[in-house]
Amino acid sequence: MPVKEAKKPKLIVDLSKSSKLKGFIVIYNDNLGPALGGTRIVDYKSTKEALIDAKRLARAMTYKSAVAGLPFGGGKGVIVKQPGMSKKETLKEYALQVHKLKGKFHTGEDVGLNEADVQYMLKFSPYFVGKTGMAGDPSQFAALSAFKTLKIALKFLYKSDKIAGRTFAVKGVGNTGSSLTKLLSKAGGKVFVFDPDIKKVKKLVRSTKNVFAAKDDIAELKVDVFCPCALGNDITKKNVNKIQAKIICGTANNQLESPEIADILFKRGILKVPDYIANAGGVIDVADELLPGGYDKKRVLRKIDSMKKILLFVLNQSKKTKKSPIRISDAMAERSFLGKKESYNVYNR
Repeated sequence: MPVKEAKKPKLIVDLSKSSKLKGFIVIYNDNLGPALGGTRIVDYKSTKEALIDAKRLARAMTYKSAVAGLPFGGGKGVIVKQPGMSKKETLKEYALQVHKLKGKFHTGEDVGLNEADVQYMLKFSPYFVGKTGMAGDPSQFAALSAFKTLKIALKFLYKSDKIAGRTFAVKGVGNTGSSLTKLLSKAGGKVFVFDPDIKKVKKLVRSTKNVFAAKDDIAELKVDVFCPCALGNDITKKNVNKIQAKIICGTANNQLESPEIADILFKRGILKVPDYIANAGGVIDVADELLPGGYDKKRVLRKIDSMKKILLFVLNQSKKTKKSPIRISDAMAERSFLGKKESYNVYNR
């Protein structure tokens, strides 16, 4: 499904011009500080597709850090998977390219990378986050923030944040999706899961109570909450009017085809938690390595907990102004990194 390109980023590095790699590093905005965002290795169909994804993800990271109150801008690295290169060769080559930016961009794991890969790249550049013994794999924290904000959405809509007795559809059971599924299951939720990787689904169903495999893509399943946790672009013009869940809250970035989709959902009475509020726990975790005093897990958990207050403010403003929560949160982020006067500010309330 084609997606719209993000607005013009501050910097685009074409990796093919100075390395054996195909892919890009995109810095969308760094007004608040050095750009921060993960790197993914994906079997993109073309370099054009990779660039569009990188630009959209870098934009999302900019808004995510701004809304979370982090002193960082947003960036993203994407690498086109190349069968002819070993992973170690790819990682070394990429680390050297990141190093050339001299700290303008800090990055870590995303799709296609893991904690061990980060440790290996640290041999060639210090500008990687998610270190073993510190932030590590951030996926559990992204799932935790999604879980906490999901409960705020439930309470806002139903006057109760109780998970037990509710139904959930989780699309994508990679690291973040499986972690969120387990949190929902432990709290008593009935969870339907879908992933193209059948082995992952079967493993999760066997090991986790109240979890059931769905036969097809479950975006349109009749459940209380739809949780997109895959690669994004889950809700489009084609399926937006078929969504039956009353709440959408997941760990994926760029869940919507365009901001206009958010307006349609809002008009339909569907509460869409902004992606970068729901999954902010991941960047909060890795960013903490760069804050004064070094990594502090207690500080990370406090910061993740504070996202509940931010979401509640967004939802109340959405109700008051009759605008979608995403329009409100975008305005908040833009006030932070662009200084827009017309935007909202939760931090002084």
